[in-house]
Formats: sequence, structure tokens, C-alpha cells
Amino acid sequence: MAARKRASTDSSAQTKPSETTTRPKPQEPPLTDPPIAPPKSGVILKLTLFFAVPYFYLILYHYKIEHELRKSILINAALSLAGFFVTVKMIPVASRYVLRRNLFGYDINKKGTPQGTVKVPESLGIVVGIVFLVLGILFQYFNFTADSNWLVEYNAALASICFMVLLGFVDDVLDIPWRVKLLLPSFAALPLLMAYAGHTTIIIPKPLIPYVGLEVLDLGWMYKLYMGLLAVFCTNSINIHAGLNGLEVGQTVVIASAILIHNIMQIGASADSEYKMAHAFSLYLVQPLLATSLALFSYNWYPSSAFVGDTYTYFAGMTMAVAGILGHFSETLLIFFAPQVLNFLLSLPQLAGIVPCPRHRLPRFDPGTGLLTGTNDGTLVNFFLRRFGRMTEKSLCIYLLVFQAIACCFCFVLRFFLAGWYK
Repeated sequence: MAARKRASTDSSAQTKPSETTTRPKPQEPPLTDPPIAPPKSGVILKLTLFFAVPYFYLILYHYKIEHELRKSILINAALSLAGFFVTVKMIPVASRYVLRRNLFGYDINKKGTPQGTVKVPESLGIVVGIVFLVLGILFQYFNFTADSNWLVEYNAALASICFMVLLGFVDDVLDIPWRVKLLLPSFAALPLLMAYAGHTTIIIPKPLIPYVGLEVLDLGWMYKLYMGLLAVFCTNSINIHAGLNGLEVGQTVVIASAILIHNIMQIGASADSEYKMAHAFSLYLVQPLLATSLALFSYNWYPSSAFVGDTYTYFAGMTMAVAGILGHFSETLLIFFAPQVLNFLLSLPQLAGIVPCPRHRLPRFDPGTGLLTGTNDGTLVNFFLRRFGRMTEKSLCIYLLVFQAIACCFCFVLRFFLAGWYK
């Protein structure tokens, strides 16, 4: 994670209230020349083709989806595509303004090299969050009527995501302590929990039914508590599995792609209209998340010309948590988050204060060789370096994203073999 540097004020140079001095205004960066490198279009094109081809094959050909439902999915996809281009254009504009307010960071993993002295604009996840919310609001015009049963929960979902974007940006600006960060998603999830009108039951796994004596168990308020804890985990797990160019956005892109494919598979395989709508609801949130994240990824991939900040990690985690909660596939979501679960377990001794926890739990960078060396800090990033040896930042990020993809594929394989036996 980048070390943030803000403008400081020298107390000895301050004038007294009664003194009047004329100071030249600080020269602001020009608003005409973009301060960041252009987007890495080649990387995004390859990723888009890799994920879009199987996804749209499932929608248009493999599954026989009702015309109206397919139409709403494609409308949402078209809006998401427009959001991608808007985000690509807005990030350079926003970067100028965050630099003017000294919201920038230095890339610690390039310290000692010329790239390590470049001011990289930070907190640009705010652009993704704003574009996503505008797309979510506009989509209501095409899909929901005023008396729709899903409209209340949809607006509550957007409210929770908006609240999380705000709190994430506040964290970027004020640098909130960790103990407070853990609580922020709890407050952001309140609109969703208060408006949730779905079932609060869980299906008992078939092997456990003889021991429990029930096929369906109503958890009541405990189910809402579980949803709140899931939101807290998803937001913070994305935030702590970080520290490399492209890692925060990359893991979101992989998980969001898996969620989309899972939703389409469930819509195509089910005959229950309510079940289909739940997964369509999840899909309406994740399509714009994936599109806007790909736009940010084009700037954040190695070498990064934009840092996402806690604004993005909180926003992405909350959006996927909301999609899993209202799509009723929280168990599947947790398997998609398997690397984040492992990273959390490795981090737990330091997060709990049992082991000293430094501010930045990053690997050591050797400017002579350009390689990273793992430290004893409890993160998946350092674990991979200790296990597989020294490597470049780009290679390490690719390894971690491939591991993320393997975890998602494992989830699909597991669901295939357990179908009909587990539930």
C-alpha cells in the first residue's frame, strides 16, 4: 500500500492573527495536461475478451432466459459499458484535483528508484464509486416500477454502498485508526439490514438433517446479524489484501466475474421466478462494478499511475457483500473469497495485537535487482514470497490473481460435485 504524504504546515512560519502579510499563492498544477500515464488499453482488452466471451455465450445462447429478463440484463450491461468509458475519461480529471489537495502517495515497492519519487494521485476509487451510483440510479428507470417489490431493497443496497464510499473517502482523508475501520462497514450496512424483507431461513445440509431434525431453520434476527458480519468481512478483507499495483482492483475483477457467471448459471438452471429475480438483482449490481473496476484497473495495473485508496476497497467489498446477501448465495461468496479468508487468518495475530503490527506490512524491495523479499508479517503477499522466493511486483501480483481465479474455479467444481447431496 502506498505511503501517503500530505502538505504539512510549519508552525514556526505561521503569522500571528494581528499580523498582515502578503504571500504569493502556491502555483497549482495546470488543468490542461494530464498528470498520469494513459490507460493500459491492451491489458483491459485481453481481460474483457477473456471474461465477456463465456459470459455473453451463457446469456445469449446456452441458457433459455426469458425475453424481459434478458433484456434488462443487456440494458444493464450497456449502461455498464458506458460507465467504463466515463470512468476512463474521469480518472485523469479527478487525479488533477486530488493532487491539488495533496492526496498523493509514493510507491513504497519502488523506493530507491526514479519511480519511487513520483507523486501518484490517491483515492481515485471515488470516481468509480460515483459513476457506479449514477449507473445504479439510472437503471431504475429501465427496470423497476414504482410498486416493485424489489425497489426498496435496491435503493437500500445503493444507500449502503453510497454510505461506504463516503466513509472510505473520509478514511483516505483523515487516516482513521484500524479499530475504527473495522466498525465502519457495520454502519454502512444499516440501510440494507433495516430494509431487508427477505427470508431469514437457512437450508440445513442433507447429511445433517437426521441430527438436527429440521430441513429449514429460521434464524430470525441472527440472520441479519450474520449479514452485517459478512459485510464487515468482505469490505475489510479486500482492504487488507493489498499493497501491490493492481492487486486490490484485480481481485475485485476476478471475484466479480465469478459472481456474474454464477448468477447467470443459477438464472438459467432455475424455474423459480423469485429465485431468478434474486440472482438478477445481484447481477444488476455486479455488472457496473466490473465495468468501472476494469476502467480503474487500466490505470492501477503495474506500473500504477493511480492509487485506489480505501474508498475503492470499501466500496468494492460492500458491493459484493450486498450482491451476495440479496442474491442469497453467501456461502458461495465466501468460497470466492477463499484467498481473502486465508489472508485474514494469517493477519489475525497482528490485527488482534498479539504480534506487533507495523503500519505497512509490505515486503522488502531491493532497488538493485527490482525484486521483492517476503517479511515475517502475516499477509498472503509475504507468504507467497516466502513460499515461492523473491520475484518482481508484477509477477507476484499475477501469481496472487491466478490463485484468486483458482479459488473461484474450485467453488464451481465444488458446487457441481455437491449438488443434490449437500443441499
